[in-house]
Amino acid sequence: MNNKPPLYRYTHMSHPATDHPVLLVDADSPLRDLHACAAERLEAVLKYLDLMACTSLPDYAEHDINTVTNIARIMVQDVRDVFRVIEQRGFDVSA
Repeated sequence: MNNKPPLYRYTHMSHPATDHPVLLVDADSPLRDLHACAAERLEAVLKYLDLMACTSLPDYAEHDINTVTNIARIMVQDVRDVFRVIEQRGFDVSA
């Protein structure tokens, strides 16, 4: 039985845009679920970047490029945060 208070089982995700984290990762989730969450986000951002790499944006689309970059950054940051929880749980990443 887990005796930790419910709040302590959650790890804050990175939030450079805010002073206080608003998204949390349940650090007690099964490793399989944590991995599936990270894998889903990584796969989505890779497909998104592949699509953008094949798209031709006009020179004046600097705002669009910044938006694309920010979306990819947020998704990769989520993946990193979930992998950090997996590693803290003692998952052997070299196996």
